[in-house]
Amino acid sequence: MLDFYDQLGTWQRVALAAGLAVLGHLLVRLIRWGSGRATTSQIARSSSKALTLISLLTSIAVFVIYFTAFGFVMTEAGVPLSTYLASASIIGLAVAFGSQGIVQDVVSGVTIVFTDLFDVGDVVEISGQVGVVERFGMRFTVLRSPLGAEVFVPNRSILNVVAYPRGYVRCFVDVTLPQDADAAERMEDRVRVLSAAAEGQFAGIFRAPPEVMDPATTAAGRQFIRIKFRIWPGRGGPLETAFRQELVQAGKSIDPDYAEWMVMVNNEVETYRAPKRN
Repeated sequence: MLDFYDQLGTWQRVALAAGLAVLGHLLVRLIRWGSGRATTSQIARSSSKALTLISLLTSIAVFVIYFTAFGFVMTEAGVPLSTYLASASIIGLAVAFGSQGIVQDVVSGVTIVFTDLFDVGDVVEISGQVGVVERFGMRFTVLRSPLGAEVFVPNRSILNVVAYPRGYVRCFVDVTLPQDADAAERMEDRVRVLSAAAEGQFAGIFRAPPEVMDPATTAAGRQFIRIKFRIWPGRGGPLETAFRQELVQAGKSIDPDYAEWMVMVNNEVETYRAPKRN
């Protein structure tokens, strides 16, 4: 094969180099077409890791083809292969120093893919930002915030990840009812009205409508009613302040002796139990 190549004339070798360059470009287009088909497959759409790996492998294949084709053309132009490789190394080093952030993003992105830190659809807290993971790429992780905004988090800034397997934080508001039966009934009605209004009053907090439980009695004989909220992580402030004060004021309007301690707010992350496999 090498003897045949050495016997070719100058113009024949130039034509062969040009033909190989065109063939390499067509091969790149074929690879990108195949990558596009792969990313729209059902398996890829259901897994952000598959999408990321397809994108990574496509980029590597395209780079290798173009790098090889360009090196072959430069060799035909009289540039020794050793000189071409040395120049490419120097340019690559300069680009690496000038784009350290991009390199860090890519390396961090690959690390996240193979460590299973999170996946598309998970509710997470990353770099102080809370939201649902909407997209995951080699440079950015895109979150959908509680208010519907897209938040782009550079992969290199992902140092700590807090995951919420259930997708919410459960908030309990326990409201003590007055001892008088009539006052207790009126207080229960006010609790239900205020709970229903809270969803519209505090937009961007709830992940599900509030749930008001039936009145219960403690071992000490104190009667109370519990409100269950499913809220976005870190957004329970209005429930602990404004909503709680509304309940306390409602209690005082019904019973002058109603006290602040009679409305308690508690947050907890609900325990996640993986589904059983048959």
